[in-house]
Amino acid sequence: MSNVFDSDSPTNLAEYSVSELSGSIKRTVETAFDQVRVRGEISGYRGPHSSGHAYFSLKDDRARIDAVIWKGTFSRLKFRPEEGMEVIATGKVTTFPGSSKYQIVIETLEPAGAGALMALIEERKRRLGAEGLFDAARKKRLPFMPKVIGVVTSPTGAVIRDILHRISDRFPVHVLVWPVKVQGEGSGEEVANAIRGFNALEPGGAIARPDVLIVARGGGSLEDLWSFNDETVVRAAAESRIPLISAVGHETDWTLIDYAADVRAPTPTGAAEMAVPVKAELEAQAAALAARLQGCMNRQMDQRRQSVRALMRALPSLDQLLALPRRRFDEAAAGLGRGLELNTINKRRGFERVASHLRPDVLSNRIAERRQLLSERMARAERTVERLLDRSKSRIDRAEAILASLPARLKTQTDRGRERLGNLTRHADTAIRHQLTRARAELFAQDRVLQSLSYKNVLKRGYAVIRDEDDRPVSQAAALSAGMGIAIEFADGRVGAMTTEGGAPPASAKKRSAKPADPTKQGTLF
Repeated sequence: MSNVFDSDSPTNLAEYSVSELSGSIKRTVETAFDQVRVRGEISGYRGPHSSGHAYFSLKDDRARIDAVIWKGTFSRLKFRPEEGMEVIATGKVTTFPGSSKYQIVIETLEPAGAGALMALIEERKRRLGAEGLFDAARKKRLPFMPKVIGVVTSPTGAVIRDILHRISDRFPVHVLVWPVKVQGEGSGEEVANAIRGFNALEPGGAIARPDVLIVARGGGSLEDLWSFNDETVVRAAAESRIPLISAVGHETDWTLIDYAADVRAPTPTGAAEMAVPVKAELEAQAAALAARLQGCMNRQMDQRRQSVRALMRALPSLDQLLALPRRRFDEAAAGLGRGLELNTINKRRGFERVASHLRPDVLSNRIAERRQLLSERMARAERTVERLLDRSKSRIDRAEAILASLPARLKTQTDRGRERLGNLTRHADTAIRHQLTRARAELFAQDRVLQSLSYKNVLKRGYAVIRDEDDRPVSQAAALSAGMGIAIEFADGRVGAMTTEGGAPPASAKKRSAKPADPTKQGTLF
């Protein structure tokens, strides 16, 4: 502070620099408001800055004050600030000399009563419910007899001991515990990460994948259970592919994870009872069912036995079934001897009839007839062979005669072919000569027409062809410009030239053009 008095000043007021005045105001404000509690609504909150500090404002219906939470304080808060949340902030008021503003540096932050928290929960519940996270259609059924149970809770509390004890009493199974904080800063993220971590386990991996999850915590106040109202926890529970049981607090405590979970248990012990059945009850039920099954089997066997007995009574006796076949057998046995005698007599008579035809003289006659027939057939076969031999011999003779006359015939046919070939050759030569003569005459006629139409004949009469730089003929003067190189083609060759501006022809040209043309020497273009 400067105590120098200006002799030219009209008053005796002390003179301060801007820094001195700002520092004095800062010390005065911090001394007067070193510890205050302010109630207001959070406005302009965008989350922690990249530095870890949080900047926002507290407002009511008539005023606004800037607020800041330093990084170290922010990590110790029980509640994360949210836009529009009504809170009670405890801290000190200070100024920022760089911009002549004052702000409150918050050391603790708490919701402005349970009503504000309930309002926040209801608003979050409405928003998440509108996304379908609480729909009953998406909830999964719990497995009847899980092999592995995953528990997300604190490893040091009484909750995990109650769950393990209850599961051991009812139906001992393998239990995996994912230790997390269930209260305080970062507890919500740990619970959400635990749920997602269990879901990330692969079936059949090194760590068994749970068949059902239990998210548990003991009872407490609304602030103590606030982590289970965190949006990240609710979304993780809704996204879980493993059936999830929420057991947070007592029966009267409700959190948002209870709505997103597949089943809500009133207590952690109740969650253990829901997860596994009672082994003794299952054994008793199995024994009862086995007894019922055995009784049913016995009754069924009795009924079948009675049915078989009834059918046996309806069947005839063995003597009744065999009476008729026995009688037929006896009758057949009685007539068998007589039948054999009659059959023998009949066979003997047949043999006697056949034997009457088998006398020696009859056999001799038949043999003689067969021999004569065989001799006749052999004679016919010999005559047939002789005729075939004669025919073959005559064919061979004819073939020898034809082979003997074949050279003469071939010579005659060769001479005739040579003579015919000579005639055809002479005719072909004559036809080719005539064809060449006609083609030569036509070629000469076409050449005469071509020569008569060629522009070179016109050049021989004193004309010329003007060509541009691309060797294309120029038919109009407008196609040329001054200073352009051209080629003039005469009958005996080409010369180069350069074009000039248009004008009168040279004097020598005028003299030549003044001579009248001889009409008798005027030629034709053709």
